[in-house]
Amino acid sequence: MKKKQIWFLISLIVLILIDIPIGHVLRTKWNETGNKSEIPKGYTNDASQLNLTKVDTIIKVPSSKTDIVKQLQEILKYAREKNLKISIAGAQHSMGGHTIYPDGILLNMLPYNHMELDKANNILTIGSGALWQDAIEYLDKGGKSISVMQAFSSFSVGGSISVNGHGWQSDSPPISSSVLSFTLLNAEGQIVNCSRTENPELFKLVMGGYGLFGVILEVKLKVVDNKALKFKYFRLSPEKYVSYYKKLVSDNPKVNLVFGRLKIANQEFLEEATINFFEETDQKPLSLQKQNQKNQEIKRLVFRSSVRSEYGKRLRWDLETGMNKVTQHAVFSRNELLNDHVSLIENKDPNATDLLQEYFIPEKDFNQYLKDIKPILLQSKIDLLNITIRAVNKDEDTFLNYAREDVFGFVFLFNQKKTEKEENEMKVLTNLLVDAAIKNNGTFYLPYRLHIDKEKMRKVYPQADRFFELKKKYDSKELFRNQFYEHYK
Repeated sequence: MKKKQIWFLISLIVLILIDIPIGHVLRTKWNETGNKSEIPKGYTNDASQLNLTKVDTIIKVPSSKTDIVKQLQEILKYAREKNLKISIAGAQHSMGGHTIYPDGILLNMLPYNHMELDKANNILTIGSGALWQDAIEYLDKGGKSISVMQAFSSFSVGGSISVNGHGWQSDSPPISSSVLSFTLLNAEGQIVNCSRTENPELFKLVMGGYGLFGVILEVKLKVVDNKALKFKYFRLSPEKYVSYYKKLVSDNPKVNLVFGRLKIANQEFLEEATINFFEETDQKPLSLQKQNQKNQEIKRLVFRSSVRSEYGKRLRWDLETGMNKVTQHAVFSRNELLNDHVSLIENKDPNATDLLQEYFIPEKDFNQYLKDIKPILLQSKIDLLNITIRAVNKDEDTFLNYAREDVFGFVFLFNQKKTEKEENEMKVLTNLLVDAAIKNNGTFYLPYRLHIDKEKMRKVYPQADRFFELKKKYDSKELFRNQFYEHYK
C-alpha cells in the first residue's frame, strides 16, 4: 500500500472517530421534539412532571413588602371561611407534591424577590421568592457571594430553606447554617421573627419543614467574599475517595468548592471516580459573565445524549475527564461557578422525566455502601444518568435533619418514562436504595418522589412523629398542607 493511501485511510479513520460522537450528539438534538407538556388552566405540577393536580386558585403574591402581608392575611381568612388548604410554591423543584395540595390555594412566591446587602456585616436580606441566580447577580456587583447554596441557581431561596438544601461548598453544613433569621407569616396571620435565639423551636422546624408552618417572607443570610478560584481535579478508584478527599480537600484550607463524580457507564461501572475542586487564588475575580448560550446548549446535549445510551454515557465520561485535563488550573470567579442554571441538563422529551434521589452516608460506611448499591443499580431497568458526591457537615440547626454527623451525599439522577410500568420500577428501585442506606447507617433526602412508606420513613427519621405533633401545635387547623404531609403524617 502506498504511503499516500495509508495517510488517506488514517485520515478517514480519524474523521469517522470524530464524527461518531458528533453524530451521536446531533441525533439527540434531532430526536428532541421540543414539545413541552402544557399545564392546563386551573392545574399545577412540579419538576417531576408526575404531579399534575387540580387546584382551586393559584395566587401570585405581590412584590411589595407592605402589600404582601395584607394580601396573605386576607387569603388566610378566605381559606378558613371556605375550608380550603394552602400550599406554598417557589420554582417547584421538589418532586413529590411538596408545593401542591388538591383543590387548595397555591401561593406563588416568586414575585417577592427584593434584596438588600449589608456589606459591612456580610448580611443579605432577601425576599423568599427570589431565585439564587438573582441573588448571585445582585451580590456580584458588591463583590460578595452566597455562602451555601445548591448546585443550580434556578431554585428559590424560600424553597431551598424549606427543603434545607445543601451545596458543594467545602466541608459545609446545609443551607440552614447560613440562615441568620427569617420572618414567618403563621397560620393565625401574625408575623413572627425566627432565629436561634428568638422562637428557636419554630426556627428549627421551618428550615427543612416543607412549608407546613407558615409563609417565609424575609430571610437574612450570611454572605462571603466573591473569590477567584482555580480548578483542579483528581482521578481515582472510588474505594480511595474518602482518604484522598481528606488529603486534597479537608486538609487544604484553600479549597472553596468541591464535588465528586462516579463513572456510570456499564463498562467499569462505579469503578472510576473524580474529585473536582476549586482552590482560592490571589487573583482578583472577574465580574460575572453572561454565559454563552451556544456553549450551554452543547453541554446540555452532551448530557442528554447519555440518556438510555451506553455509548453516550462512555462518551460523556471521556469528554468530561478530557475537558478536566484541558481546563486544569483554569481560573473562574466563585459567582460564575455558582450561577449554573438547571437548563444546562434540561430534558426536552415530553414522554420522560428526570428524577433525583439522594442518600447521605457516614464516612466509615462509604465503601460498603458503594458495594451494596452496585448490583441494585445494574439490575434496575431505570436509566441512571449521573451520580455526584458531595460532603455535608453535621447539621445542628434543623428538626428533620438528614446530616446527623459528617456525611457524604450521593446524588442520583435518573431518567424515567412517564408510564405506570416505569413508575412502579422506580418505586422498587427507590426502596432498595433506601434499604442500602439504612444498612449503612445513612439517611435519604425528603424532597423527592413519595415512594417510601411512613413506617420506613420513620426508621430513617425517628423524630418524624414529634415533627408532625409540633405541626399541629403551630397550625392546629392544618391550614398549610401539601402532598408530602398527607403521605407521611
